[in-house]
Amino acid sequence: MPKAIIEITQPHAYLAAARAAARSLDAGETLPAADYHLGFDTATHLFGELTPARMALLEALQQTGPTSIYALAKQLGRNYSNVHADVTKLIEHDLIQKDPAGKILVPWDEIQIRVTLGAEWAA
Repeated sequence: MPKAIIEITQPHAYLAAARAAARSLDAGETLPAADYHLGFDTATHLFGELTPARMALLEALQQTGPTSIYALAKQLGRNYSNVHADVTKLIEHDLIQKDPAGKILVPWDEIQIRVTLGAEWAA
C-alpha cells in the first residue's frame, strides 16, 4: 500500500505536478501507482487539522489495526465523543477508513509529515 504524505504546499506545485501527469498521459504513458498527498497552505493550518491528539490516534490505530472507535477511545484513555470527532475529521482527510465491518483503520503503510519553512514560502 502506498504512503500518505502530508505537507505544506503552494498551489503552483500541485498545478505543475498535474500538468506533468497530463503530458505523460497524452504521450500514452501509464502512470505508476501514486502516494496519497494531503496539502495545506500553512503550517498553522496543517497542525490545526493534525493536532497532537489526532497524531496520537493515528499512531495508536496504526499499531493496533482495525478496531472500533469505542475500543480506540478506551486504549487512548480519551472520551468517546472526542475520539469520534477526531475520527470523523481524519476520515474527511482520507487518513483513516472504515472497513466493511465498520471498524476503523489506517490504510497507509506509512504516514509522512513534511514541513519546510524558508525564504521561498514568502513569495
